[in-house]
Amino acid sequence: MHIRELIARTGIAGRQVRYLIAEGFIPPPRGGRANADYGDDHIAAIDRYTRLRELGFPPAAIMLLLQAREGAPFPVAPGVTLVVDPKLLAAGAPVQPILEKIQHLLTDLFKEPTHAPDRDAKHD
Repeated sequence: MHIRELIARTGIAGRQVRYLIAEGFIPPPRGGRANADYGDDHIAAIDRYTRLRELGFPPAAIMLLLQAREGAPFPVAPGVTLVVDPKLLAAGAPVQPILEKIQHLLTDLFKEPTHAPDRDAKHD
């Protein structure tokens, strides 16, 4: 798609698109400057950047999140940090199935162990 269509689909100005490319928040277009072609990956990157800005992240923090190879860490409670693949940020993935998996995992991890009979105890 041409930059005009990218602008229409994302609602951001052409100047902002160029800024996001220059700063590395979205990939450069395919085909070079004269035949610039944008795709769904550009739309997803713009949506991700825009959503993170709406959530209050400054550009420097967004860059750190996007560059996190092992994932972006989000502290959720004392001693618990959620690590999210940067590609999932603002991707519109359904949250409920993830929450259910997290709930089951934390329930299993945090429950008190059931004690088996002491094997070393002497039986009379």
